[in-house]
Amino acid sequence: MSSDLLNAFVAGIDALLPEAASLRRAIHADPHLGGDEGDTRDAITAAADWLDWTPVAETGAWARTGPDGPAVGLRAELDALPITEATGVEWASGRRGIMHACGHDVHMAALWAVMTVARDLDLPVAMVPILQPREELNPPGASDVVASGILEDADVRAMVGVHVQPAVERGLVSTGAGAVNAAFDGFDITITGRGGHGAYPHAAVDPITVLASIVTALGGITQRTVDPLNPAVVSVGLFQGGTAPNIIADTATCSGSIRTFQESDRSNIHDAITRLAEGTAIARGASATVQFTRGGPAVVNDPRLVAGADALLKGLGIPVADVPFRSCGSDDFSEYGEIVPSLMSFIGTGTGDGVSLHSAKFLPGRGAMRLSAIALAANYLAAAETLR
Repeated sequence: MSSDLLNAFVAGIDALLPEAASLRRAIHADPHLGGDEGDTRDAITAAADWLDWTPVAETGAWARTGPDGPAVGLRAELDALPITEATGVEWASGRRGIMHACGHDVHMAALWAVMTVARDLDLPVAMVPILQPREELNPPGASDVVASGILEDADVRAMVGVHVQPAVERGLVSTGAGAVNAAFDGFDITITGRGGHGAYPHAAVDPITVLASIVTALGGITQRTVDPLNPAVVSVGLFQGGTAPNIIADTATCSGSIRTFQESDRSNIHDAITRLAEGTAIARGASATVQFTRGGPAVVNDPRLVAGADALLKGLGIPVADVPFRSCGSDDFSEYGEIVPSLMSFIGTGTGDGVSLHSAKFLPGRGAMRLSAIALAANYLAAAETLR
């Protein structure tokens, strides 16, 4: 039954590809950052105006279609990134400094195609499309969607999604049971010293040199804190301090991210960063303040959903990765997995050209959109089998 329905989905998706591509290009040309995705949401809901959409998480929306009873949620992200596009295509971003560089435009078009095909099918269980805002921000939009109670209101018993991934070979789909993306936390360190004249450093306490020592040492935090068999990453992406070359500042700050797969590693790394910052500052006559912004947990794929989706895809002749893709990237899709069984599939777009997610040149083709829609339909049907 599921294989027959998947074949129907594929036929419908192929028939809709030109329209889906047009929608994707319109979304791509008019991107919006997290918290400002209302226009993007409205473009999708207008293209699927046969559904009764309900606002959620300020700039998102959700709907339900299909029979009464349990439902499967299908997530697509709305937000773009603060990146100036460098693809050179005619339908490149019309907003300088904002770009769909993470494939969310592809995901939205794929979801639209699946929902449009589903309109004419006898669905085994209900579908709940969720247009989710602020995936790229912390705190993330998925937290607000979960907190809104719509999973309970719509009787969502499983969540599925897809994500294009250039680290996976083009045309390949990767699922994999267990953790496939890392938990994410942010941190900010502020060093307070004593400002002064650059010519008289002995009369000041330079917070920049103190913070530089801390940042250098942060690179070794995981080596002595985390089991080497557990993936974990600590990165600093922002360092600020000073106003002029001849002035010793009063304060200096840095911000970074923590990626872990194990909950115990999260807390251990938090403690280690705090000890390092405070201890180094005290030793140099300064003081340190450390603040953490806790993000979502790891993305964990349910084994039953993985087995069902893989079988359906292989039945179509679509290659599934023998070694599942896993990375220390993060995705707030993990928030749904805390509530119901979930499945995120990675859609291979890799060409070996070195263009990655969040690159100004990242631009998956129509084939990636088609495969994303097919994999999303397969994920839905795999989840539906577990709910019948």
